[in-house]
Amino acid sequence: MSSQQTDHLHTNHLISENSPYLLQHAHNPVDWYPWSDEALAKAAKEDKLLVISIGYAACHWCHVMEHESFEDDSVAMVMNADFVSIKVDREERPDIDDVYMTACQLSSGRGCGWPLNAFALPDGRPVWAGTYFPKDQWMGILKQFRDLWQNDRAKLEEYADKLTSGIQSQDQIMVGAPTPFERVHVDTMAAGLLRSIDWSKGGRSGAPKFPMPVNYSYLLDHHVMTGDAKSLEAVNITLDEMARGGIYDQLGGGFARYSVDDAWLVPHFEKMMYDNGQLMSLYSKAYQVTGRDQYRRVIAETTDWLAREMTNDLGGFYSSLDADSDGEEGKFYVWTWAELQELIAPDDFDLFVKYYGCTEEGNWEHDKNILHLPVNRTTFLATEGISENDLEGLLKRSHGALFDYREKRVRPGLDDKILTSWNALMLCGLVDAYKALGEDRHLQMAIKNAEFLRDQLLKDGNRLDRNYKDGTSKINAFLDDYALLTRAYCALYEATFDIGWLNLAKDLTDYAIEHFYDDSNKLFNYTSNLDAPLVARKKEINDNVIPASNSTMARNLNFLSHYFSDEEYSRMSDRMIFNITEPILQSGQTSFYANWALLYLEKLHPTFEVVIMGSDHADLRAEMQKTYYPNTIYLGGDNETFPLMESKLVDGQTTIYICQNRVCQFPVNSVAEASEQIKFL
Repeated sequence: MSSQQTDHLHTNHLISENSPYLLQHAHNPVDWYPWSDEALAKAAKEDKLLVISIGYAACHWCHVMEHESFEDDSVAMVMNADFVSIKVDREERPDIDDVYMTACQLSSGRGCGWPLNAFALPDGRPVWAGTYFPKDQWMGILKQFRDLWQNDRAKLEEYADKLTSGIQSQDQIMVGAPTPFERVHVDTMAAGLLRSIDWSKGGRSGAPKFPMPVNYSYLLDHHVMTGDAKSLEAVNITLDEMARGGIYDQLGGGFARYSVDDAWLVPHFEKMMYDNGQLMSLYSKAYQVTGRDQYRRVIAETTDWLAREMTNDLGGFYSSLDADSDGEEGKFYVWTWAELQELIAPDDFDLFVKYYGCTEEGNWEHDKNILHLPVNRTTFLATEGISENDLEGLLKRSHGALFDYREKRVRPGLDDKILTSWNALMLCGLVDAYKALGEDRHLQMAIKNAEFLRDQLLKDGNRLDRNYKDGTSKINAFLDDYALLTRAYCALYEATFDIGWLNLAKDLTDYAIEHFYDDSNKLFNYTSNLDAPLVARKKEINDNVIPASNSTMARNLNFLSHYFSDEEYSRMSDRMIFNITEPILQSGQTSFYANWALLYLEKLHPTFEVVIMGSDHADLRAEMQKTYYPNTIYLGGDNETFPLMESKLVDGQTTIYICQNRVCQFPVNSVAEASEQIKFL
């Protein structure tokens, strides 16, 4: 036994895992197992129900329930005697989380969160699931299911049959018939999002407020492609208010996962890589469209945070920062009036606290202040009669003092595992930032991350692993890993014209088709056919905070069909959107299908294929990509390596071809001339 084990009163089977979340529970008195054949075999042999508890490292209420129940000897005694207990990191095993989250939703009739606590038969079929429970309530639930297992097993079998059947039917989608793509439908999809907008504070009306980047990506593209002003207004209000709110770390950069109020003021302080990667992309594209300096600031500060706190030596990006530090939610980020008085120069103090909405009694609970901007910068300058330069000097001095002090505080917990799909989202974000700002640091960080993912997560035969930590990767990747990394490698190709990245994207797509595709309904399963089956093999169809892996695959296939002149890719993509079009239009809930709606928009208007050939291709590419053109792919270089490049290399000059469906307009030699040829709906 290692010294790590002997230093603690209790050590369970999680001690050999490398997930920070699982390791947090490795010294609980509960005899936790990771999800494994060993745990299922033990339940079958000992004839015990399973307790399957699912969470993640940055989850505040997961920590609360651990402290109240899973660290308690009396609770552990019941769980160890009457159940086999399994801990799952939902970020490592989203397939398991999806099964038991669906069981929770079916058994409760409403949405569920984390920690997710499910009871299941020894074969894994769920009988009931819920979320956080205080200790006394949890003890009562444990005893209730122990008694049912001992005295009324038939009832639990009935529950399991109904829930399993419900889970298996959740992703059933009828194969849709081919239908023409119509302009009216893209406007209907935009209207579905606009109906829920808070036109004062942005985002969805009400509380809590989640960023939901893919919704605003659709509205931004809808604006650029159709000229709809209302779509852009919704994007700008949302991005402006988020950037001014407490959900954005005004001192250190990066966004928290959501705000608990309806004004973006009070965040749930955890910072997730998947949010920040997508928001980097969204702010970059919005900056290209609007030129708002506030968006440039968000991009720069979030990049600083990423490099400073969330990147390993090899270029991989960590998963998250906890909401809690020193046992208190948000403690790292908030300020008392006395602290501000001590740290801010007296001549700067009054303007600083006005600018950031701080008060002596605090703008949050327990006399604490969350830095945020109650009014926009222009209004503040006019009201206070201060110049832009003077304000910048004040903020630079004050930020430096506060940041240095904050760095000495107990830091939030870091989940330092690296996930393929989340890294791919930030890789895309960095490429989009490079296109928008032209700063080499974004491209270099993107390339280093792409090389890390290729060298550490890509295995023989183009199989991916999902996770990496301390030099080890051991979980077979899921569809979102393949789909999002494919998109990221395509984006990196467009920013570099290094054909190796595009070939890797094609290899990953072909692997996914071989191991995930379900020909019966023309969609992709979430798990590979190499993985051990759960009670249901599910498909991820609905877009959420992260776009669905199926909608991402469908968009990838559409774009790859243009790069490689592959008609089968195009047909596969068509069949997938045909399956989803009717559910989008009938439900009116575009927020659950926003990435599908983007594909519909891209199918309605033929994709622009921008080919840049010649020795100056890099300069012309960078200049052209400073403008945001949705539904556009870029390819080029000084070798004719793709069908679209054939016969387009002209000696002694660099030429731009604007094409659609492989039919090109008259070649030009300047970005200004090329831009004139790009016309949308």
